[in-house]
Amino acid sequence: MRFALQKLSGLLNFNQYLIIMLMIRRLAIGLWCWMVVAVVPALAQFEPSVRLELPISQNSEDVFDVTPLGDRGVLVNVRQGDYYSSAPTKFLFKRYDTNLKQLWTAEYKIESYYEPVRSCRTEHYLYWLMKEDENEKISVLRLNLEDGSMESFKGDLVTPMEIFHFKVLDNIAYLGGYYRSRPVVVSFSFFDLTSKVLPGLYTNHIQLNNIEVDEYRRLVHVMTDATHQRNCEFTVRTYSYEGKLLRTVNLDGNEHSLISGKLLPLNDEESLLVGNYSNDCTPYSQGVYISRIRNAVAPLDVDKEGNNMVVTTTEETRYIDFSELQNFFNYMKPKRQQKMLERLARRKDQGKDTKFRYRLLVHDLIPTEEGLMLVAEVYYPQYRGSSYPFIGSTRSFDRYQEGYRYTHAFMCGFDKKGRLLWDNSLPIPDLTSYDLHPMVQVLRTGNATVLAYPHEGEINSEVIEGGKVVREREKYSLKKLAENEKVVYSENDQLEAWYDGHFLACGFQKISTDRSLAPPREVFYINKVTCNLSEPNHNPSSRSEAPDKTTQKTSGSKQR
Repeated sequence: MRFALQKLSGLLNFNQYLIIMLMIRRLAIGLWCWMVVAVVPALAQFEPSVRLELPISQNSEDVFDVTPLGDRGVLVNVRQGDYYSSAPTKFLFKRYDTNLKQLWTAEYKIESYYEPVRSCRTEHYLYWLMKEDENEKISVLRLNLEDGSMESFKGDLVTPMEIFHFKVLDNIAYLGGYYRSRPVVVSFSFFDLTSKVLPGLYTNHIQLNNIEVDEYRRLVHVMTDATHQRNCEFTVRTYSYEGKLLRTVNLDGNEHSLISGKLLPLNDEESLLVGNYSNDCTPYSQGVYISRIRNAVAPLDVDKEGNNMVVTTTEETRYIDFSELQNFFNYMKPKRQQKMLERLARRKDQGKDTKFRYRLLVHDLIPTEEGLMLVAEVYYPQYRGSSYPFIGSTRSFDRYQEGYRYTHAFMCGFDKKGRLLWDNSLPIPDLTSYDLHPMVQVLRTGNATVLAYPHEGEINSEVIEGGKVVREREKYSLKKLAENEKVVYSENDQLEAWYDGHFLACGFQKISTDRSLAPPREVFYINKVTCNLSEPNHNPSSRSEAPDKTTQKTSGSKQR
């Protein structure tokens, strides 16, 4: 090319030569830019595509609940109560398709002596549990998600109880709570409207931990934890659909105390139990564990009430200390992380363990081709203090909780034998919530996993592949409206993983219009947000690398 131009310059004057050189240079730059665009892979992009606004009444207290239904759409439940009248509270149910077009609407008036307590959803129905105060009367509302038809089932509990858990399996509801500080689980039949207490639970020093139902095998799993002379024991009791105790799994807490447990059935013979644990019977986590439970026939035993039961032993339980995870401390700033890793290495060389005090919110387990993914968020209660004088002293200090602050989320991948394959983490700084609930949403697409959470009208996202971060955290605004509108206030932003690369973003907003004297309109908004993710960059980001490989423990990255 250079030689041809030198010959050409002899035939042209200097100005013509400069013009041709400039054109060739621009052509070369354009070609180079095109090659860069063609080679660099597309990245995760969030695009708010469809928006739905529901007006908020100033004369009533409206509570909104959004339930994603996968590719069947979304259900919006509005609980409406009037400030200035004695009209009964009512439920307004609206189902929309995946383009947020309304399919049907249904209304249910709640009788004045009933108070909504809990809700749960199965594949075909949404259930609301309502209860009268100070007595045993209950009512269960069943909403058909397909057409909006409703049925209610009224009955009496065996005993008055404070209810904290509510699950439905086919035509039986299971209510878990406490009566006189002892745990009780009651089954309530929709057929004959009778209730009965599940055996083996009404004992001192036992707390209900979780209730899970296995719809495929028609089983109910009740998880409890108990403290006996500083020894904590975690127990999984499995009941038949009719309420018969089938087997009991005891996990002794001599060395490690299990805080939570999530079950993932692998087949009819085996399940995986996953959760977090502590070393001292406290709610502060030291790490995560995974245990394989065999459902095979085992010797019969008799409980304290004389009921026959099968006592099932677990296979080896793997305890994974946070210090054994490669990426758990990546939420810290580099210098702080470096100091933490050096401290852990020193204590390990001295034969000492490091005690952690993390509180975890463990998500439901996510099945994968290899086995499962565990997702948990680290949080701590947020307090605010105020000082004031009182008689007999110059100053007093009052401290009260005002919500929860999240620090980071972490993920662990396990195979079906319970071996740790990889781990990763996502920093979520400055994220607070009045209620404790999962903030980070997980959407798997191919080999990549999209992690996203809402914050101040924006979506924060990151893309990982196992233990690698293939796309660092990015922000996408949810405040883009019409040209003459702008969001002046945003509150209670929520994000839900939906279907096929789509999320649902919702919350409350105040929206003003340019050159308008009218007050801002207040709406509950729902945005369909599409995540366009092509082949990610396979060069891991710097955040997935430890600051100093010599100080980073790796024993938790792979177990054989």
